[in-house]
Amino acid sequence: MAVEQEAATLWWFEISVLPGLLQTESYARAVLAGGGLHCPEQIEQRVTARLQRQQILDRAQPPQLVAVIDEGILRRPVVDQFGVMREQLEHLITLAARPHVHLHVVPTEVGVYPGLAGPFILAGYADGGWVAHLDSPLRAQVLDRAEEIASLHRRWESVRSEALSRRQSLALMQEVAKTWS
Repeated sequence: MAVEQEAATLWWFEISVLPGLLQTESYARAVLAGGGLHCPEQIEQRVTARLQRQQILDRAQPPQLVAVIDEGILRRPVVDQFGVMREQLEHLITLAARPHVHLHVVPTEVGVYPGLAGPFILAGYADGGWVAHLDSPLRAQVLDRAEEIASLHRRWESVRSEALSRRQSLALMQEVAKTWS
């Protein structure tokens, strides 16, 4: 959270779920409850924290958020109710209109690409420094070693090059949103 608060730029790649900064309350709750790993109180605490984190996108000087997501995320139901995904896609479409939010989708037809190795976040600071965030089932990890950041920058460029443009990604999100009606 501290990294997000101070970052001027966030480059976020996800393969299985939407980035937390882009999630609706219903989607966040469904994702956090999905594995049955948390009790209801923990889920609510985490949903509340996730929604509070999203406030950075509404600041007077928000970070530039460039999110690249796998198309499978848009098509994967999170619960048995289509309404959650429809609401989530409508939210993404609204966020995509913000000048500081760039959403890109890697289409399914790309097949195997470097992003399949896993999600990551690169956070850039106003002073030119970078850190990275990696998540695993056991813990989150913040990296700041130059060679690790350089490696993730190369992976980012590879993943980003496979994604659709903003306009194409928006059109795909609008198309997929209709399937959740």
